[in-house]
Amino acid sequence: MTALTRTVRIGSSHGLHARPAKLFAQAAKETGIPVTIAKDSGKAVNAASILGVIALGLEQGDYATLTAEGDTAEATLDLLSDLLSTDHDEGAA
Repeated sequence: MTALTRTVRIGSSHGLHARPAKLFAQAAKETGIPVTIAKDSGKAVNAASILGVIALGLEQGDYATLTAEGDTAEATLDLLSDLLSTDHDEGAA
């Protein structure tokens, strides 16, 4: 089975800091398939690792490349792309 990739622009106005990174990593873990995330064309990390995701230093407007492999890869990329492109900081103090 081939891996699917998708490039997404980060929507959170403060980037992927602790709260949106936690939401993203938790969702990636719950998919039950291997998913990685990379900043631009940099080194990919396990998308289910909160620390790995935060360490990428993704800011609003940066591009992240997601890669997923498995029967549900396309649906997984849809879900995770939506999470990354949404501004989770809107309305947060």
